[in-house]
Amino acid sequence: MSDKKRNRLEVKNKKVLVVGIARSGVAVARFLVEKGTRVVLTDQKRQEELAEFLREVPPGSVEIIAGKYPEYNSGDFDFLVVSPGAPLHIPPIERAFDLGIPVFSELELAYRFAESPIVAITGTNGKTTTTTLIGEIFKRAGKRVCVGGNIGLPLALEVEKYGPRDVIVAEVSSFQLECIEKFKPKVSVILNFTPDHLDRHGTMENYTAAKARIYENQDAGDFTILNYDDRGVAALGTKAPGRVIFFSQKHKLEEGIFVEDGQITVKLDGKTDVVCHVKEIYIKGAHNLENALAATAAAYVVGVPPGLIGEELREFRGVAHRLELVAEINGVKYINDSKGTNPDASIKALEAYNEPIVLLAGGRNKGSDFTEFAQRVKEKARSLVILGECRDEIRAAVEKTGFREIHEAGSFDEAVKTAAAEARPGEIVLLSPACASWDMFKNFEERGERFKEVVTSLRLSSA
Repeated sequence: MSDKKRNRLEVKNKKVLVVGIARSGVAVARFLVEKGTRVVLTDQKRQEELAEFLREVPPGSVEIIAGKYPEYNSGDFDFLVVSPGAPLHIPPIERAFDLGIPVFSELELAYRFAESPIVAITGTNGKTTTTTLIGEIFKRAGKRVCVGGNIGLPLALEVEKYGPRDVIVAEVSSFQLECIEKFKPKVSVILNFTPDHLDRHGTMENYTAAKARIYENQDAGDFTILNYDDRGVAALGTKAPGRVIFFSQKHKLEEGIFVEDGQITVKLDGKTDVVCHVKEIYIKGAHNLENALAATAAAYVVGVPPGLIGEELREFRGVAHRLELVAEINGVKYINDSKGTNPDASIKALEAYNEPIVLLAGGRNKGSDFTEFAQRVKEKARSLVILGECRDEIRAAVEKTGFREIHEAGSFDEAVKTAAAEARPGEIVLLSPACASWDMFKNFEERGERFKEVVTSLRLSSA
């Protein structure tokens, strides 16, 4: 019997509690209902607040408990599935742990029904770009590819459309990895570790441990791709049970993927291949070189020719909401980096440009420290527009550096317009908030789209 058949989860006629009514939870509910599972869908938000998501649930197919969580006893549910946004300390999940009821993430559920090999990518920053890039490389190589996971497409609704000869490329978060059991990617990629989501994980040690679960079920026939330049990631090389492959943009490795004479070079199993020159990579910045090296490693170890990898690196245009050029108005470039949801991501965005920057920052702090970010603002920004819940924290950190060109906005639209008024020809207006969007928007995508809408209105008014 194959591993996939052996791992298949029996769900017909089972009763399952799905915690969290949003994109992931609704996808799980639909997936399970189609398989004859009795589903209870619950959320602490009231039903009217969840209407957008509940529209996707076939009427009468599930029991919905909204505005509170259900109380239950042993035997009431066969297992729980938790949405990524549901903390593990809330009552229904703690109750399951106490009663010994299995608790799975949507990632684990999807894996149990997948037949395709999986390439899984995690890390603090660069996940979406790297995941998308790997997917495009596989497509160029003629593979039928599913790109999903934390990137925005729930895997549960997609995995059964793909077979053993196809490939699933999945962005996976620490939240999803907290509740895996048998999840076993063919290739796991860990990009970097910087403080993020500490409001949930508590410590960097806990955060790192959650991320490291990506490889815990791998074996000698699998690959673990690790960033040699990140001390915390590189240290995992002695713990991973699969074959460890390092990548580096700073060191010439005895074996691995690295930069030599300005070229991305692969040296594995006694063979050396050149992929392309670093200057040929379309997406710029040191962080994108890191992403390109990781993607090269993930594709190369499963047989994609280096020439095809190089072709895609030369043409790949990046992803929405990550250093996305929205418009150039009166000599000012407007860049949407709404996906910069933590200080390290925004530091990388600031470092990607040589032009003077008017930076928009602020939102909800996820437990981050803004000290290093503030220093980089002083070095790279000419002006700063702050907004959102933690604007006072950002102001305090930045003022400690001696930087004084700070403007405060009461709304998002006001912030964009203030930045536009501040900007001079030859400068960049950069939305890279260093914070989550949840104080003003549902997610970073909505925030980025609103930025583009306001910029478009500015362009029209200036025409």
